Amino acid sequence: MNIDPAWLAPTFFLDYESREVQDFVHKAVGDAGTQRERAVRLYYAVRDGIRYDPYRFRIEPAWYQASHTVLEGAAYCVPKALLYAAGLRLLGIPARPGFADVRNHLATERLLQMTGTDLFSWHGYVALLLDGRWLKATPVFNVEMCERFHVLPLEFDGTADSLMQPFDARARRHMEYVNYHGEFDDLPYEELSAEMVRAYPKLIALAAGRSAEDFEREAIRETP
Repeated sequence: MNIDPAWLAPTFFLDYESREVQDFVHKAVGDAGTQRERAVRLYYAVRDGIRYDPYRFRIEPAWYQASHTVLEGAAYCVPKALLYAAGLRLLGIPARPGFADVRNHLATERLLQMTGTDLFSWHGYVALLLDGRWLKATPVFNVEMCERFHVLPLEFDGTADSLMQPFDARARRHMEYVNYHGEFDDLPYEELSAEMVRAYPKLIALAAGRSAEDFEREAIRETP
């Protein structure tokens, strides 16, 4: 298979040449011997090491840089996916950020009020090339957040796709993929930001005033 250089290149958003990303990735993979092992270890480092927080929702370009996500230590799905893609490229693993619209059946009531819908546009995941096959991986919900919502943590072993589960641990509807936008060599920032402004003006306006613990507190209150 021919490898397009764009699948391995650093970009403004996938800024793996930064010290922050390099330190994060090298600590994550440790002494892993194969590319598959490195990809899996990095997946879990992003999934659990960067807390999922939908209120870290901004449209300024700097918020989508992988290095910024490392510094923040928390992000929503798109910056987490971009960090994973950047780290994979640093390791020499071809990777492309991908996006899909999903219906989220387990958001908090407050978050649904702020978004005005349970349809989440441009949900982020990563397509990566391992052992000659393209796989999809989604290092989004950290294990603590899954426990709060009674959702089984999304696992990845480097041999099969890791996409959001349609049902949670209690057999309730969880995530439903509605539309795929495809995979890209870099974040299509103009397209994504325009859709965010159109779809979620209230969330954008209010997110800046939210504290880092707000979503976790909501999850604790709303889930028995």
